[in-house]
Amino acid sequence: MQLTETHAPARREGIPLGRIAGIPVILAYSWFVIAAFTVIVYGPALLERNPALGFAAYTVAFAYAVLLLISVLVHELAHALTAKVYGWPTQKIVLNLWGGHTQFENFTATPGRSVLVALAGPAANFVLAGGAWLVLTSASMASVAEILTNIFMWANLLIGIFNVLPGLPLDGGRLVESAVWKATGSQAKGTVAGGWAGRIIVVALVFWFVVRPLLVGDRPDLSILMITVLVCGFLWMGASAAIQQGTLRGRLHLVSAAALAVPAVGVPATATVADILRLSPAGTPAVVVCGAEGRPQGVVDAAVVSEVPAAAAGSTPATAVSYALGAGAYVPEWSKGQELIQYLAQLEGQEYAVVDHRGTVTGLLGQKAVLAAITGKGARSNGHPQDQNR
Repeated sequence: MQLTETHAPARREGIPLGRIAGIPVILAYSWFVIAAFTVIVYGPALLERNPALGFAAYTVAFAYAVLLLISVLVHELAHALTAKVYGWPTQKIVLNLWGGHTQFENFTATPGRSVLVALAGPAANFVLAGGAWLVLTSASMASVAEILTNIFMWANLLIGIFNVLPGLPLDGGRLVESAVWKATGSQAKGTVAGGWAGRIIVVALVFWFVVRPLLVGDRPDLSILMITVLVCGFLWMGASAAIQQGTLRGRLHLVSAAALAVPAVGVPATATVADILRLSPAGTPAVVVCGAEGRPQGVVDAAVVSEVPAAAAGSTPATAVSYALGAGAYVPEWSKGQELIQYLAQLEGQEYAVVDHRGTVTGLLGQKAVLAAITGKGARSNGHPQDQNR
């Protein structure tokens, strides 16, 4: 089950189930899809093996889905509680179609801690499977209770084994990631390696459950085929996302406010177009209008300035030829990497003034320049900022 670092989505994503150890637990609406699938597929099979159950077989099948949900919840809680030991703030646990995931707020990880947090989930499932086995071998139970306990044991055993497979987005993929991370000193390279390992696992699963039976003349069972397609589709998307995430993380060192910003100067809100023309006669450097206490509040539009008659330049205020920056849209020129990206993600707009230690405007940073640096697609324009950001 995947560990992810994200910002909380604005829309409601499911049903809040409350808090466990202070951690919000949410049941995503997509879980009801897997619950229905479990009832439809497992109900008839259970009825065939236990005719005496009658319609109750479908109730038992739904109970099976609930037991799976509990198993996944324990798995995710193990991640979250282990992370708490290291001071990693957990944002929430989400239980969904694919099982579940634990979302953390920003934290600083190390290879060793990353592995321990990741493997805590499968370890919890192995403990549950062992507990169910002890109950089965030491207690006499009614048929339905025995069926559900047996299901609970095998479900947790399979969840544990599946999740220790060495490829992202599975927990075992953190072993690959951390090993490469430790060897190279680069978490980004480790994440990419873990993603490729995840893709190899997908190929192996497809070969074993689909290609191999066909090669020996057997037709794959329809339910197994459907599960294989769903699981492998999920794994392939997760592995691809890990590769992309690692690739982008590897480029974070290129994200620097000072390096990506175009030159800019600041003028007070009381300045006029004549002042702007003296500072930036050709529209370069960019001109940032600063309000109270020198805080950037707008950017002068060179195209609008060029339309102001020369006779009116001395009486036309800078605020009349500028457009507003987002609230608080300025960053220190020494900001870079993940810190800069996380800060920009909280701001509105597509442009940000860059200031030095004294609060003096030195540049204008465009969102497109940051994205180009992260993705490696496109190049920062050296022309006027309006050309690249508006």
